[in-house]
Amino acid sequence: MYEEELIFANKLADRAGEIGLGFFGGSFEVRFKADLSPVTEADVAIEEAVRTAIRERYPGDGVLGEEGGSEGGGSRRWIVDPIDGTKNFADGVQIWSNLIALAVDDEPVVGVVNFPALGERYEAAAGDGARLNGTPIHVSRADRVSRSFFLFAGMEDWLDGPYAAGVQSLVREARRNRGFGDGWGHCLVARGSADVMVELELATWDWAALKVVVQEAGGRISQFDGSPLVHGGTVLATNGLLHEEIVARLGPAQSGG
Repeated sequence: MYEEELIFANKLADRAGEIGLGFFGGSFEVRFKADLSPVTEADVAIEEAVRTAIRERYPGDGVLGEEGGSEGGGSRRWIVDPIDGTKNFADGVQIWSNLIALAVDDEPVVGVVNFPALGERYEAAAGDGARLNGTPIHVSRADRVSRSFFLFAGMEDWLDGPYAAGVQSLVREARRNRGFGDGWGHCLVARGSADVMVELELATWDWAALKVVVQEAGGRISQFDGSPLVHGGTVLATNGLLHEEIVARLGPAQSGG
């Protein structure tokens, strides 16, 4: 149903990756926003190029981007994170991506997650499955926590707070755990390399493309309490089989909140 839009999203990812690699590993300006998160010249250049291309191809569609905010209206909106993993990008770590999604009536239906420095691109459209570099992907079949590979973002998120006890318990029980943050962790779940990924306080542009990829790969993605994703909320991605148990174990009673 969204084949044309997925092709276009991939073209946007081509351009975004080209711009990003032009800066990556070199010298560029890094400044800090009001929330102390970094933004580089590359973030700004990529989002400007993507916005321009969308205006030309789909002038009636809205755009929501991390750096430029929201513009336009209507039932269709492109959602862009020019560089997810800006801290990695600035530090010379290859795990950063361009996130491009299309939402219709606020539901993401197309998602492209492009990792230029890794040579990996994940793509999905509603009802059409998910692919990594053109090859179909699917979540794992791990059916218990003790068999799972559990991923999380920065360690400081889980040292204290309402979810600390629950996450620490799951990490202890899991077969394996690693701190693979940002979009790559969710994509590892989508492709079946890992089974669970947890992150705190993600913006819409952080999760919109990932949601399509994870769901089309057969997984589930929600907030920690199982409710739908929202701007600034928690994000739990699983292979689906483990989802309800993880939600239950992240609840306030289990997590000390």
